[in-house]
Amino acid sequence: MKILIVETVWIAGARYGFFDKTLLTAFSILPTLHARQIAAITSATHDVTLLNERYQQINFNEHYDLVHINFTTSTAPRAYEIADAFKKQNITVVLSGLHASGIPEEAQRHADSVLLGRGELNWLQLLRDYEQGTLQPLYEPLPYDERVSIPPTNVRLPGFTMTGAVEATRGCPCHCDFCPDGQLKGNNRFFMRPVDDVIAEIKALPQKTIMFYDSSLTINQTYTRELFEQMVGLGKKFFCNGNADVLANEEDLVRLSKKAGCVSWLIGFESFDQDALQGCGKSTNKVDDYKQAVDNIHQAGMAVIGDFIVGFDTDTPDVFDATLAAIAKLGIDVADFCVLTPFPGTSLYKRLQQDGRILTKDWSHYNLKNVVFTPKHMTPEQLQQGITTMYRRFYSPHNTVQRIARGATLGMSPFFMIIARNAVAVMNSRHLPS
Repeated sequence: MKILIVETVWIAGARYGFFDKTLLTAFSILPTLHARQIAAITSATHDVTLLNERYQQINFNEHYDLVHINFTTSTAPRAYEIADAFKKQNITVVLSGLHASGIPEEAQRHADSVLLGRGELNWLQLLRDYEQGTLQPLYEPLPYDERVSIPPTNVRLPGFTMTGAVEATRGCPCHCDFCPDGQLKGNNRFFMRPVDDVIAEIKALPQKTIMFYDSSLTINQTYTRELFEQMVGLGKKFFCNGNADVLANEEDLVRLSKKAGCVSWLIGFESFDQDALQGCGKSTNKVDDYKQAVDNIHQAGMAVIGDFIVGFDTDTPDVFDATLAAIAKLGIDVADFCVLTPFPGTSLYKRLQQDGRILTKDWSHYNLKNVVFTPKHMTPEQLQQGITTMYRRFYSPHNTVQRIARGATLGMSPFFMIIARNAVAVMNSRHLPS
């Protein structure tokens, strides 16, 4: 069977030039690994083409037996265009991803079948049904357990790829009301791959630098310690995500991560307002832990990437200046600023929908940079201008050079990571709404 798997990828709805694409490709910056995991688990008896729209054009004249499109909310309009074009040719279309799971009834209008959840094990069931002529319109997620062997994820992008990708764990026991991944159907159960399988995959990766796509590598510390201990001596450098509470209070784990090859930790700080954190269900975050978490990571010789969200119901127009000032005190090396976004399928979406605060359902604006709802204590325009101003101030030439210079004290690998991530952030800031 000839299968096309399409991954639709936009960043802030922008189109990128040659230099931008080269930079993004080199560091394997991808929103998810879902499409690659689906391709990896597909039997080699099928002829599978995996296509990323950021880099390659779709040939709609090519004949396929089945087209599978994996997409997020901001790319839903494009995903539906692709799906409709293939359906006009009587080609079977399958849709999957965060948005399809969030609003399956919408996705079904453009597809023959929709996969809910991560869509790997139910993808195998779908393929069997398709071959037997019993394709179902909807496939519920199937649970993972210790008998499931998740295949290695081979990230292949056009051009020079410096950074490989791996996933050791999946799912998240936290239920932050804004997080589509944490509320993805079937994804609230935390699943850990056997450490030996992960180590074998890491050893097989040709890249010396890898990125862990786990929601957090601090959820099960016993598992992570075993993983890091086995990574010591492999000669790999890596980036990963973690929670502030563990990174602040488990200094030995932080030091072990450095020995294993860690270059930087990404932390979802989200806010410096404890009431905002409490309101969104971010139970792992205590603002009082932030400084210690950053200090522990820096003292071990690694960089800190901070994620921040503005637009919570507790936020007022002074949140922008206050957040930038607090970040400066922490000495964070790279920061991502996001507009609170009510993704379909999340409890945040349901609450704002019920309150009549959703301003648009043009899904292309659901990219974490556009305001799509009415904030409680400011106007949409104030929130939009505030997020743009934060990016431009934080990534001003003067501030950026200062951070890069400070990063030189952390060692060569963190230093180059800080340069690269600041360059990507500056590039993305050019595409922000004005």
